Amino acid sequence: MTLVADILKRKPNATVHSVRPTDTVLQALRLMADKGIGALLVTEGDAIAGIFTERDYARKIALLGRTSADTAVRDVMTSHVLFVRPDQTSEQCMQLMSSHRLRHLPVVDDGKLVGMVSIGDLVNQIISEQKFIIEQLEQYISGAGR
Repeated sequence: MTLVADILKRKPNATVHSVRPTDTVLQALRLMADKGIGALLVTEGDAIAGIFTERDYARKIALLGRTSADTAVRDVMTSHVLFVRPDQTSEQCMQLMSSHRLRHLPVVDDGKLVGMVSIGDLVNQIISEQKFIIEQLEQYISGAGR
């Protein structure tokens, strides 16, 4: 089983981007577009105050007629943030994401933010594991026929 710590090590850029609760949604969207990401942690100092995602924007700004330039992130962020630890497995992450319909999970170790995993990170890991198993089985089958 693959651990979250291993997934973080394989990520090309493990930087977690964040905004402050007082930043505007427009500032958050610009950062997300610039970094090519779908979620930002909302932090106050070292503490996680929430998470702001593309889904938050679509449902709490666009659909409610708010403006991105005049709305603070704190007014539309998701305040209850679920997280995982580095010693948890990719399967545990997938279960948590599936049951809560999440696409991003912060990774916290001893109260400190150490990274973020996305559903894409987990899918890539699963694909990599399956490719490895298939290659091993192909080698076994081709070796067994000799």
